[in-house]
Amino acid sequence: MKKFFPLILVVTLILALGTTALAQVRIGIAMPTQSLQRWNQDGANMKQRFEAAGYVVDLQYANNNVALQISQIENMILNGADILVIAAIDGASLGTVLEVAKDEGIPVIAYDRLIMETDAVSYYATFDNYMVGTIQGKYLVEALDLENRTDPVNIEIVAGSPDDNNARYFYQGAIDQIQPYIDAGKVIVPSGQIAFEQVATLEWSSERAQARMDNLIAAYYAGGRPLHAVLCSNDSTALGVTNSLLGAGFTKEEFPLITGQDCDIANTKNIIAGYQAMSVFKDTRTLAERVVKMVEAIVRGEEPEVNDTETYFNGVFTVPTYLCEPVFADINNYEELLIESGYYTREQLEN
Repeated sequence: MKKFFPLILVVTLILALGTTALAQVRIGIAMPTQSLQRWNQDGANMKQRFEAAGYVVDLQYANNNVALQISQIENMILNGADILVIAAIDGASLGTVLEVAKDEGIPVIAYDRLIMETDAVSYYATFDNYMVGTIQGKYLVEALDLENRTDPVNIEIVAGSPDDNNARYFYQGAIDQIQPYIDAGKVIVPSGQIAFEQVATLEWSSERAQARMDNLIAAYYAGGRPLHAVLCSNDSTALGVTNSLLGAGFTKEEFPLITGQDCDIANTKNIIAGYQAMSVFKDTRTLAERVVKMVEAIVRGEEPEVNDTETYFNGVFTVPTYLCEPVFADINNYEELLIESGYYTREQLEN
């Protein structure tokens, strides 16, 4: 059974002293890396919202180094963190350090990436990851008119990092849309690389995605075979694929449809320029706001709101989850979604 003695003391202080006592509540935020734009935004959004609400925030980035992230979490616990918010680098690597958090009565919120193989995680906040892939897959089905066309199309698949539990949800959501057309012969994957293990990209690396795409082009498309689409699970892999295609001399007129996720600045510029077809927009402000609400409920001694108690089994138990909804972004709606909402300025998206 989880012990919440430090948290009870915090709640007692709040009741006794009023909202100014929120400054006594210390939030440890562990983010995986600063090398991807989205994690910088996630961390900054949460830090700003927590500090605006009066919390003390310890925000750390681990440079995709698992040992460093574990050390950072250990230090957060030693420094008196009352609640931990963790976007894990490797979801299965944190069991030991989180046992310490559990023993100290520290609630843990898994942020966007499910923490695996432990009962020391309290809640999970993320976007609907299967829906992300579904949006990508449906886009290609409709853009390529797979339902009606008779001539087959050639596509390749670039998935995410195998140590990120979300990557399999993104992949599966997309493949479930495309697989019927592969079975019907309307979609051909010339490389034959379809299984997740064949198409995964460690660390979501643009460089690794680019190198793999270089090899695919040389092996399967050097003779002029058309490439109609590349199903990329996120923007960092899409960026690597785009760089590879440009390096191989693909012109805008023959450029394949490329999917993505996160609406990173570089990728949004590619959408505007016609080199990426779409991205899935996950407004990090929405997710940050949801996590702040979760923390506030915990501090008040209440159960945070969740909307999924069946999907996210972490190998030990099904983690109570709040799913935010992702949305589709392309050349037709990016201004409304990204600029008019204040997510980016127009100047940020100018070349």
